[in-house]
Amino acid sequence: MRTGLSKKQKTTSVFFDEASPIIEVCTYNTSLKNRLSEYSGKYPSECRLVDDDENGCLTFEIRKGRFSFKLNAPYSAERRKAASELAKKNIKNLQQGKK
Repeated sequence: MRTGLSKKQKTTSVFFDEASPIIEVCTYNTSLKNRLSEYSGKYPSECRLVDDDENGCLTFEIRKGRFSFKLNAPYSAERRKAASELAKKNIKNLQQGKK
């Protein structure tokens, strides 16, 4: 969808305070919109679409405890190397299995 907005203008905003049991998520991100839309369809008592600005941004309300942020520690050089070697090994095994 062409909105006339630059990628920098297409933000995702998450609003909440300590008093309210609701988190508000406003996003242009297609993957997040799809995931939230699917979730709101399955669990309407936990999440609902509250606004569609018709420029590509959807706003959802979600109960606290249903939305989370995941922080990952940076990988060490050793862990990156081990992951790379494992991926190369898996690709090689897959290629050998196809022959």
